[in-house]
Amino acid sequence: MSTAAALPVLNLLANEGEGGNHDSLNPYLTGGAALFVLLLLLFVTTRFNRDR
Repeated sequence: MSTAAALPVLNLLANEGEGGNHDSLNPYLTGGAALFVLLLLLFVTTRFNRDR
């Protein structure tokens, strides 16, 4: 299937959804958790990089 043939199908699928986030998902909590995980990974990476 070529890209030109796939675009109308994907557009139809995207428009059929209820559209929106789930009620229980708080964007600030999700973003804060992602930031915390990334900072934790950065801390762990820098602690184990002792060769410099």
